[in-house]
Amino acid sequence: MSATNALENNLHYPVLLKEVLSIISPQNGGTYIDCTFGQGGYSKKILEFTGTKVIALDRDPKSKTIAIKFKKKFKDRFDFHNRKFSDIDKIRLPKKINGIIFDLGFSYRQIKDYSKGLSFNSKGKLNMKMGLNKISADDVIRKLSATQLELIFKLFGEEKKAKQISKKIIKERLLKDIKTEDLVRIINLSKQNFTKKNKATKIFQALRILVNNEISELVSALSKSCNIVSDNGVIATVTFHSIEDRICKFFFNNITRSKSVSRYLPISKNEEFYFKLINKKVITPTHEEIDVNPPSRSAKLRSIRRHGIEKIETKFLFEKFEELLEIEKKCSKL
Repeated sequence: MSATNALENNLHYPVLLKEVLSIISPQNGGTYIDCTFGQGGYSKKILEFTGTKVIALDRDPKSKTIAIKFKKKFKDRFDFHNRKFSDIDKIRLPKKINGIIFDLGFSYRQIKDYSKGLSFNSKGKLNMKMGLNKISADDVIRKLSATQLELIFKLFGEEKKAKQISKKIIKERLLKDIKTEDLVRIINLSKQNFTKKNKATKIFQALRILVNNEISELVSALSKSCNIVSDNGVIATVTFHSIEDRICKFFFNNITRSKSVSRYLPISKNEEFYFKLINKKVITPTHEEIDVNPPSRSAKLRSIRRHGIEKIETKFLFEKFEELLEIEKKCSKL
């Protein structure tokens, strides 16, 4: 099926599905946590294997509709929690967890849900809430100062025109409430575009990250997951932008170094490892997958396998990204 037909039919394609299944090996049975249930792409494939169970989380309340159908079909092999994945340690879990999966993108259906405001074609009040939020993009645009807006656009969106765009937002909001279409227009007037990406991509990314506390959510969930997954269990992440990939890469690289090598882990005379990298090189989609599902082009899959049951201290992860976490925290208090 062509990419155009796939999108027109509103089909959902779990990104890097074959590669994820190869890494977590559900054919051997076991219990898996799908931290980003969405439309159930990964969960469905895992549950097709005999002897598997899935515990799914998703902050988007609209995921409940799909989860109910899964519960009817798979019964006690499937549990769903409408919670953020940073709450992974607050739900009842069995002692043995064979794998934990994070797909950090959002689905085509969420993009086409214009009420969420994730699409550049959305109209009306700014939103970008993925569920269980305290603030919206409208709150951010209306209440943050020019300096604060510039900061989040630079750090969370890596936007070079952050200062110019921030100034224009402040100037325009004195005259009217800025709606989604107004923000897109402001960005378009502020930038030239020499790539295939929409001019508004980076600003929308920055706002979405702040509104949904994506940095603190990911850092918290990763730090908890490494002490939840069982011996020989796997943690796999699929990222879609450089910030979240940088967090996963740093965490995985440091937690898989021997205790006597990594400066972030306790010194030991023995060459022991908490985790080992499964794929030393990041895995990206094939040309065939990108043809069918163009949004997958930016996806990166990383994975690690646990060795042993020793409790792991993850303070180093919070320290490494302290600046981003602090900015996210301060700018979220509106």
